[in-house]
Amino acid sequence: MRTKEQYIAGLNKLGRNLYYKGEKIGRDHEDLIPSVDVIGATFEAARNPEIEDLCTAVSHLTGDKINRFCHVHQDTNDLHKKQDMTRALCQRTGYCVGRCMGVDALNAINAVSYEADRGNKGETGYHGNFLKWLEYFQKNDLVGSCAQTDAKGERLKRPSKQIDPDAYLRVVEKKRDGIVVRGCKVHITFAAVADEILVLPTRALTPEEGDYAVAFAVPGDHEGVKQVVHPHNFRKRQRLARGFNWGAADSYVIFDDVLVPWERVFLCGEHQHGGICALLFALFHRHSYSGCKPAVGDILLGLASLVSEVNGIEKADHVREHLAELITIAELGYAAGYTASSLGKPELFIPGVGVRRYGPGSYIPNSIYANVGRCLTGDSVYHEQEILCKLAGGMPATFPFEQDLFNEDLKPLLDKYIRRNPNIPVEEQIKFWLFFTDFACSAAGAVFNYAGVHGGGSPIMEQIAITSQFDITSRKNIVKRLAGMKID
Repeated sequence: MRTKEQYIAGLNKLGRNLYYKGEKIGRDHEDLIPSVDVIGATFEAARNPEIEDLCTAVSHLTGDKINRFCHVHQDTNDLHKKQDMTRALCQRTGYCVGRCMGVDALNAINAVSYEADRGNKGETGYHGNFLKWLEYFQKNDLVGSCAQTDAKGERLKRPSKQIDPDAYLRVVEKKRDGIVVRGCKVHITFAAVADEILVLPTRALTPEEGDYAVAFAVPGDHEGVKQVVHPHNFRKRQRLARGFNWGAADSYVIFDDVLVPWERVFLCGEHQHGGICALLFALFHRHSYSGCKPAVGDILLGLASLVSEVNGIEKADHVREHLAELITIAELGYAAGYTASSLGKPELFIPGVGVRRYGPGSYIPNSIYANVGRCLTGDSVYHEQEILCKLAGGMPATFPFEQDLFNEDLKPLLDKYIRRNPNIPVEEQIKFWLFFTDFACSAAGAVFNYAGVHGGGSPIMEQIAITSQFDITSRKNIVKRLAGMKID
């Protein structure tokens, strides 16, 4: 397994295909350093005795000890540990840790490539391609980013009905040495600081949309791949360092007639498996959300509790009510994810088919509970912010800049007027308000809220998944029996 330093050295060897504010930049750009540090924390955690058991696994391919972010889940314990690892790491960094997209994508492709080969009666070698790539990925302890969401063009039109057929990434040519793909994947988190980009479909597809049913992996600097990068960082500090300087970066990943070698192609043309691949990645990623969102809930709870103390209102009845609500949201999300892990099987609910064994025996979380947890917590994002707003008052919106806090003319006056709770040193109160402002009332904070709602799928998608899979008919029949009605 690599160290953080080895990861950074590898990044700096990648070609310059990142575009930011009109210029080409390297992965060592100062605005990407917080993102690099976040990913770097996952390498450090795998060597930390306190958390090593959660962050490492044994490869089912080689028997070697590997980073869990490179692992295919072999049983329910693996699913539990992925969830707990995600929560623990997000608590340490302060938000998303970036590598869950990669592990969720490789678990989806592992199952889909196997089933596509089986459906093709062995005439394709997708799963063999994937396993060779996975062994390389594991041995080199690489960072993967998942590129799923397409530009989509006119949102009410299917891929094949778009005026511009490139609105969804597609295969435009098949050659002897590989496939040529064209399109753009958007909102791709941490792609700028990833070693590999795993590409898969974004939706269910019809028979005439086989060109859009494609899954593959390419290096982050692969020829023809261009990334338009948007970092999300907190304000730079000069005096009062944060405990961890979290940041993230999203990319529009443009595939400009990119040649993908056949050995890196894991699906190509099988429309029915393309839709399942999209569904399966979403399921794995929503399960990851039951680790990261409770961790964010832990931070929100800490903010709410501390802001009540700083404001001197911690004993008020409404504070207890708000704290209980934050705890409930976070722990119900975690409990749903834990149940999804416990009920995990090598099975998948396929729309129109039902539950069936799927994949080579690797474990898939229970869909109902993974979606329930994601829907509950995603729907609560802005309500949680409303709670913070009520407890904090207006202070975060207008809090002085760090430079003013240390201006020799202003510091004595600002120390005097910022102080609220006389039992907390004013410098500690200043550190708290600066972080609160970062988290809840900044440009980056606003991005986090949007990501919290839409990451892994908007709540409407979870609602569709839940209602389409849940046995509602049997519940109606319970009521009919109790009411003495005729049961069909």
